[in-house]
Amino acid sequence: FNALFLCVSLIRLKDLEVAKLGDSDVHIKMLAAPINPADINMIQGTYPILSPLPAVGGNEGVGEVLEVGRRVTALKPGDWVIPADTGLGTWRTRGVFPEETLLKVPSDIPVLCAATLSVNPCTAFRMLADFESLAPGDSIIQNAANSGVGQAVIQIARASGIKTVNVVRDRPDLPKLVERLMALGADHVITEEMLRKPEMKDIFKSIPRPRLALNCVGGKSTTEMLRHLQPKGTMVTYGGMAKQPVMVPVSAFIFRDVRLRGFWMTQWRKDHAQDQESLAGMMDALCQLIRRGQLTAPACTEVPLQDYRAALEASMKPFVSSKQILLL
Repeated sequence: FNALFLCVSLIRLKDLEVAKLGDSDVHIKMLAAPINPADINMIQGTYPILSPLPAVGGNEGVGEVLEVGRRVTALKPGDWVIPADTGLGTWRTRGVFPEETLLKVPSDIPVLCAATLSVNPCTAFRMLADFESLAPGDSIIQNAANSGVGQAVIQIARASGIKTVNVVRDRPDLPKLVERLMALGADHVITEEMLRKPEMKDIFKSIPRPRLALNCVGGKSTTEMLRHLQPKGTMVTYGGMAKQPVMVPVSAFIFRDVRLRGFWMTQWRKDHAQDQESLAGMMDALCQLIRRGQLTAPACTEVPLQDYRAALEASMKPFVSSKQILLL
């Protein structure tokens, strides 16, 4: 089978033998797998989880079950599966994995939705659910709103009646991006520069100030976003694209009692490993949204596995609004 093999300074496509099927194993044919920022970080060696080398890249994707070992009861040939955790190595055409490393998903949802289900929509869902009790009419603010998580936040919030203020970096094709995010259900789309302007007050004439801020950037963007948070509001940091620390004025802590929290989907999965109900409930809710057309895959560019170099390069360019998906 073909696998993207990762070495410290080298990524290459290799043909390998498929491992023998054990009693508790599942043989799957991968259908599609995205390239996420965390995948790049793992290759660079800067992610908290690093696979022993040599390793196959990719933490997310969807595959179809071809064959199961004799002790496997929850899966059968034809089922669709996604990784249950980080580090599976999804950039491959085929693989044999222990049953517990896979999660069954419905095969009646679009393949790109299934391939991008386990990281970004789950992250968006948990951050909207776990930090503030949001009710219809409440609002949230987020930066990197055009990211995969950002697009999922807009749609999940919209389906729950929650308003979103979405911050993006200024760019040459800004009007096109604003139009795309508004079509997903964004209430307001603004640039980082706008965060500092008095006109921000106009936005909060029609919607309440946000109780929740979602930060994927860090640096100045975060400090400015924090100014618009309600007293006792929460800011959740789940990424640091600017590679700069989160700076908080002392006054925000003392006089507005804001809370700063962090979120990492991998840790949530570890913490809830014994709590299958929470996981099943979340996956079910997300799949229902997908079936109703209220949650779509992020903007994607589909790339055949052979063109993986071009896909990796494209995913590392600035102002990328399209996720590279390897078709396997």
